[in-house]
Amino acid sequence: MDNDDSHDHVVPGSEEELNTPDVRGYDFRGEFDFHEMLDSYATTGFQATQLAEAIDIAERMQEADATVYLTFTSNIISSGLRETVAYLVREGYVDVLITTSGSLTEDVIKTAKPFKMGEWDADEAMLRERGINRLGNLFVPSDRYVWLEEYLYDFFEDLFAEEKIRTPTAFARELGETLDDEDSVLKQAADNDVPVYCPALTDAEVGNFLYYYRQGYDSDVGIEILDDYDSLIEDGLLADATGLIAVGGGVPKHHAIMTNLFRGGADYVVYISTGMEGDGSLSGATPNEAVSWGKIKEERANYTQVEAEATLVFPLLVAGAFKS
Repeated sequence: MDNDDSHDHVVPGSEEELNTPDVRGYDFRGEFDFHEMLDSYATTGFQATQLAEAIDIAERMQEADATVYLTFTSNIISSGLRETVAYLVREGYVDVLITTSGSLTEDVIKTAKPFKMGEWDADEAMLRERGINRLGNLFVPSDRYVWLEEYLYDFFEDLFAEEKIRTPTAFARELGETLDDEDSVLKQAADNDVPVYCPALTDAEVGNFLYYYRQGYDSDVGIEILDDYDSLIEDGLLADATGLIAVGGGVPKHHAIMTNLFRGGADYVVYISTGMEGDGSLSGATPNEAVSWGKIKEERANYTQVEAEATLVFPLLVAGAFKS
């Protein structure tokens, strides 16, 4: 092999000129402009470019007057993103919420007793002795749940007074009507007629306290989930277009795409996820996998995934797409 051959292996030539934009980031010289910085994400590369795509798709959801589904898991409400979700509901940017039971319990607790900043590297046994529960680097003293039990028992009495079997959406709406906190997601949802779907309502303290209430006070009470499923499917069928912002994975994310299957798939989709696709889980599944099931429509420019932790990027998405 001569030197020319080896050089061709190391530095292969190319006569093709690519027509894609140049890679270029934000120029911090001069006066800073936050929205220009977000715009520059489109040519920054990696997950910054995915976020720019997500902002564009969320803007197009609004331009199309799509019915917007926001799905999220309870850790979003545990964190300071509770206020972000409440803002989107308050301002009329989302039409449907789908979440987990922990979101409801923690939203109620925060109306009266805050969660506290903690640390990742804590002495777990010592925390247990002190009655402190750890959520990542957040601390939640157990007295919050003692207070919650008392609050919910009074609420259960009113909730089941005339109807013994209730739906999760009725549960969330009537619970929200009892709250007096402008940062409460449930209050904003109740005030703005945004349904809160919670198909796994028993999977948190709400479930524990419902169990105790039924055992100790009224064995006839219950939660009916199929009526909510009917409503979610039928409302989707009536929508001219649907948009989905899935923050995290699990049941909420799948509930949204599964019910959109009945209308031929969601039209605009943004995932924010740290889930790993390689394990085959729904939480890690990408939007194009949902296309194969018919849960998302096949137009490639209408869906994207930001592979990043939500507290870092969800506020940026909201700032870029919903806050001019």
